[in-house]
Amino acid sequence: MVLRSCWKSRHKTSCRGPAPCWVLLWFCVTQFVLGGGALGETKNVVQKDAEFDITYNDTVTSENQTIYAFNHTVSRNKSEGVRVTVDVSQGFESPILFVVRQKQAVLSFQIPLILRGLYQRKYPYNHVGRTLCQPPTRVASETQYFFVDVSTLSTQGTNYQLRVSRVESFTLHTDKKFSFTASPSQPQYFKYVFPDGVDTVIVKVNSDMTFPCSVMSIQDIQCPVYDLDNNVAFIGMYQTMTKKGAITVQRKDFPSNSFYVVVVVKTEDEACGGPLRFYPLRPDELIDAGNRSKIIDVIVTPAIKSEVYVMGMLFCLGIFLSFYLLTLLMACVENKRMKKSEVFQIPADMSPAETGQTPASPYEYGSFADNGSTLSSEAITDSATSTDNNYGYVDRSLDSVGRSRHESLSSVEEDDYDTLDDINSDKNIVRTKKFLYVADLSRKDKRILSKKYQIYFWNIATIAVFYALPVVQLVITYQTVVNVTGNQDICYYNFLCAHPLGALSAFNNILSNLGYVLLGLLFLLIILKRDIVHQRALVRNDINALECGIPKHFGLYYAMGTALMMEGLLSACYHVCPNYTNFQFDTSFMYMIAGLCMLKLYQKRHPDINASAYTAYACLAGVIFFSVLGVVFGKGNNVFWIIFSVIHILATMLLSTQLYYMGRWRLDSGILRRMVHIIYTDSIRQCSGPMYIDRMVLLVMGNIVNWSLAAYGLLERPNDFASYLLAIAICNLLLYFAFYIIMKLRSGERIQCLALVCILFTAVVWGLALYFFFQGLSTWQKTPAESREHNRDCILLSFFDDHDIWHFLSSIAMFGSFLVLMTMDDDLDTVQRDKIFAF
Repeated sequence: MVLRSCWKSRHKTSCRGPAPCWVLLWFCVTQFVLGGGALGETKNVVQKDAEFDITYNDTVTSENQTIYAFNHTVSRNKSEGVRVTVDVSQGFESPILFVVRQKQAVLSFQIPLILRGLYQRKYPYNHVGRTLCQPPTRVASETQYFFVDVSTLSTQGTNYQLRVSRVESFTLHTDKKFSFTASPSQPQYFKYVFPDGVDTVIVKVNSDMTFPCSVMSIQDIQCPVYDLDNNVAFIGMYQTMTKKGAITVQRKDFPSNSFYVVVVVKTEDEACGGPLRFYPLRPDELIDAGNRSKIIDVIVTPAIKSEVYVMGMLFCLGIFLSFYLLTLLMACVENKRMKKSEVFQIPADMSPAETGQTPASPYEYGSFADNGSTLSSEAITDSATSTDNNYGYVDRSLDSVGRSRHESLSSVEEDDYDTLDDINSDKNIVRTKKFLYVADLSRKDKRILSKKYQIYFWNIATIAVFYALPVVQLVITYQTVVNVTGNQDICYYNFLCAHPLGALSAFNNILSNLGYVLLGLLFLLIILKRDIVHQRALVRNDINALECGIPKHFGLYYAMGTALMMEGLLSACYHVCPNYTNFQFDTSFMYMIAGLCMLKLYQKRHPDINASAYTAYACLAGVIFFSVLGVVFGKGNNVFWIIFSVIHILATMLLSTQLYYMGRWRLDSGILRRMVHIIYTDSIRQCSGPMYIDRMVLLVMGNIVNWSLAAYGLLERPNDFASYLLAIAICNLLLYFAFYIIMKLRSGERIQCLALVCILFTAVVWGLALYFFFQGLSTWQKTPAESREHNRDCILLSFFDDHDIWHFLSSIAMFGSFLVLMTMDDDLDTVQRDKIFAF
């Protein structure tokens, strides 16, 4: 080679005279002699013209290097893949380096290919197959060259087999399934070009094999292509998969209108929830991974068009706006019926002499209302007779209890009655009677209780604002991270039915929560209408509004409607990026709704002794606090479950005591002595049964249910603690609701047609809703890859999946449940309160 370069130099330089030519000849001879010794120390480089689809069996040592030269024709309108496959025999001391030099890219890898797993485990692979990146060409057709260099530092000869072949099905076609085999050392990728008129596609990858764990990636058409386990997450969108995987790809994200579908098999299965075999953790020890080949199918299908988005939104709005129309129609019918009934009623402007009655204050009801009407009326006698006692408040001066309704609310305090010793004594007499009536537990001034229960609404409105703002900020951050990093394992979507819109990855799951908001707002409007009608009845001194029926307090209803709206908002926030860290957003206001419904049921017959808003929300805050602790620390933590079960049982016992004695008991140092005394006197000496049989039956059943749930949690320790906690709340609500209905019927009361229709309709809708809920399209209790095994296609309008239908039906069912609570006691609107049993 030196002589050849000298020869060229000789001919390039003109010899002017004999001296310069001799000097040049001497220099060339000297270089040839001196370079001869150096040639023995350098590699012998051999370049071969190679062809496709031919297997080359050669040997490489540290003294020789082989270069294989290939050429092929590249067309602008046709994509053709080129794949390099290398197989090296066992038993070599140093790795062999393969370098593929292309026009615009360089690919290099060694044999054995060392891939790392957890804890720096090393897995060697002697059989490697790589697809070459094909840079786009701007001309119609051109011939491109590439070279494969083979070298090593091993002094011993190592045999290898090299084969370069064309990938016939390198380009994927729409709606055509393609099958291939991949392994950790032989990743595969294929090209897809968006056809005209298609802006969004769904890339679906399936396999009959759960393991080995694999990764699907969507990358732009550029070199290099990251197709190894240790670099596949560097660029593009990616997700782990076992049997199913799906990624929605939009044309706007790829300027070249095409992309690569990359499939990589991981070296270990731990990321997909598989077992991690125990290996001795010795430094630099190579571990045989065994056969990790996986047969995979890939298909690219067009996503839905914009018309389907419009249809989905119109369908969602149409369903819930129909409830508005139905409510408006029923309101018109009810208004017409009320106008007809007013014809037969006594006009409000008639004098007391004409009616034969003394007007009562609109701000009093129950026993106070009886006192305020007339001392000589038969109603007082009947009330006193029916309740078997004169409780001490009948003889009270009318001036002390018959305040004018024009008096300022700020001058009325609940302590006006509760701080007097005689009233405390009166409470003990009244609330410990064997048979209680609503009049006995509705003795406080209505203005005081109205203020008390309105606090429920204002508190939950404040809680909603402070809770929702950071939640919205957090989920926006989650969505941004997903969009920037491309990591599809952060959020647990149903990827087979996740329709993006703007920056949102699953718009349909967010839209389906609209029902909670619209129906919650409708319920607020219905309650507002009832509130206005009731206030007008009080103004005109309607005897039914003053002295009959369940006392009307609307603060808890307003809080329930607000909670339903917030459930829709926070559920939508959760579905922006559903995962275990933000699942509490989806359940927090479910706890609120369950608690408020139980409080409303209790308030119906016990308006004077219901919990205050501060106490109620403090308890619900404790529930949410335990929910957070359970999500963070509850998984497999025995200490947490023991503490929670003990607190659960103690809280159940304390609440049972509170309900049984109507609050007339004290928790102090003498409680144990009093318990022993009661057990001795009532059960041992007298052998008498419980005084309040109905209450005892409810509380015994409630304790059995709660103790069973506590035992289940302690023994099974479910991973989804938030759902477990919600199940406790729902079970107690259903138990109390069933008890209320049974006791209502036992007391001789009836359920009106509207309430009965609401009950039956709500029960049917709840059943359907639960069916779709338990379909389980995804679960963050498993790994993202395992969760995707539950993914399913859309089933409604090609836009909504099973979980969206759960959102539709559950929002309707909750709305129906609220209507049941609102209408179930309408049959008592004309019944005196001293004839309505309290249970």
